[in-house]
Amino acid sequence: MEALHVLSKSDARIKGPQLATEVGTTSGFLSQALTPLVKRGIVISDPGPNGGYSLGRGIDKISVLEIIESIEGPTVSGVCVLAEQPCNENSHCALHHAWLKARTQLLKELDKTSVAESLAGGS
Repeated sequence: MEALHVLSKSDARIKGPQLATEVGTTSGFLSQALTPLVKRGIVISDPGPNGGYSLGRGIDKISVLEIIESIEGPTVSGVCVLAEQPCNENSHCALHHAWLKARTQLLKELDKTSVAESLAGGS
């Protein structure tokens, strides 16, 4: 998130080492952390001597859910929250319906919360 914030303040591409310094990490870790965001088009990585990182779109247009799912994968695992087994309408635990409601609401909130709002301290 901090890298996205730094990138949002620049009109030009930012070199990997400079961006890593600004967010307090190494270039190797930064590259590894940004790879899923590059694959989704959230961050653009231009190689070469004049290259660097930039945002694919404004941080007010990127949802927190997009970031989470880019890094962690789909939020729907199909696995029960109480036991490591499939949880669906045909075979579900005691918390299935309550968890489904709570999860649905959480995902709605994360999807409607932009990175910009998150960095500003909420909506």
